[in-house]
Amino acid sequence: MTQRTTIDLEALKRDIDELRSRVVAKIGTEDAEYIKSVRLACRALEVSGRLLIHVSLEPFSFGVGVLSLGLYKILENMELGHNVMHGQYDFMQDPTLDSKKYEWDIVGTAQTWKHAHNVTHHINTNVIGKDDDFGYLFFRLSSDVSWKPRHLFQTLTNPLSGLFFDHAVAYYHARPSEYLTAEKGSTERSKQLRQMFGDWLGLARKSVGHYAKEYAFYPALAGPFALKVAIGNACAQGLRNLWTYAVIQCGHLPEATNTFTEEELKAETRGGFYLRQIMGSSNIEAGPLLGMFTGHLSHQIEHHLFPTVPAHRYREISTDVKRICERHGIPYHCGSFARQFTSVLKALVRYSLPTASNDESRRGGHVFTLPTEQPALQAAS
Repeated sequence: MTQRTTIDLEALKRDIDELRSRVVAKIGTEDAEYIKSVRLACRALEVSGRLLIHVSLEPFSFGVGVLSLGLYKILENMELGHNVMHGQYDFMQDPTLDSKKYEWDIVGTAQTWKHAHNVTHHINTNVIGKDDDFGYLFFRLSSDVSWKPRHLFQTLTNPLSGLFFDHAVAYYHARPSEYLTAEKGSTERSKQLRQMFGDWLGLARKSVGHYAKEYAFYPALAGPFALKVAIGNACAQGLRNLWTYAVIQCGHLPEATNTFTEEELKAETRGGFYLRQIMGSSNIEAGPLLGMFTGHLSHQIEHHLFPTVPAHRYREISTDVKRICERHGIPYHCGSFARQFTSVLKALVRYSLPTASNDESRRGGHVFTLPTEQPALQAAS
């Protein structure tokens, strides 16, 4: 049954902005100490992981080494790199934690990722045709996306992409269409071409350096055990990729999350932007440790509302965000890791078929009547 709810977007905006002000006022020493401790943990995990992979003579210590190195890569990628590059720790004025200078331990460059993620994704969250993260224009997870024959195989190709997730995302963000938007022959087009080729060169350098470090330099140090070290490094990277893939899928693609159209963006107010971030995101039930290893993207809703606030605060913020959602009658999507990922798999199956009609769209079910003449945002209850 369709439920109709009126959302006072100005009141929602005031509530979210007030919460932001309260949280920002607290940012300081505690946050600086936290991220320093994360960086220290990263270093310890990397050193122990690489040593164990090198010196291991039996499967158990080799496996512990792979796990340790994999956890380093996960923590560095998600809790350190992702959050630092959002500018969450720029207040420290530490050049090693500066969002403009930080380069993470991953095949893709920070520069291309920051534009595609911080700008394109966070501004156009779940807007079909504008948000690259919603299926990366390759997978179909909404009936608003035109069906193509390749979608029949997405239940296999989507999970397999998780093994090479860092490569897939890095190269996808550097595709020509991400740059070449100006008219051919124009001065702006020339600038875009220079930017694109410059970024491609940077990506090539980063990729070669990454491969050389993981599959030439460290293996060479092991002499006759070089192959073992290369395999261990590849396993650790695969572990990181699969984990990152799973966390990101759970953040925006479970069946409860909603999609939006470009038309709806035209009249969107700040309050409407907040509503879209909430309705287009899903949380994972997680304790402090699991939350840390997701980069606190277990609180994807809070991250999309406050991307520049230190992520370790999302857990405490979530209580207030839930209250705000209840006050305004807005669904707060949250579930266990297993439930959210299973929901993503169900969506992959459903939308792999051309028979997935608009009646099954993520935009049906719960209708929000806005107190202005703006287009109504529709969402699944």
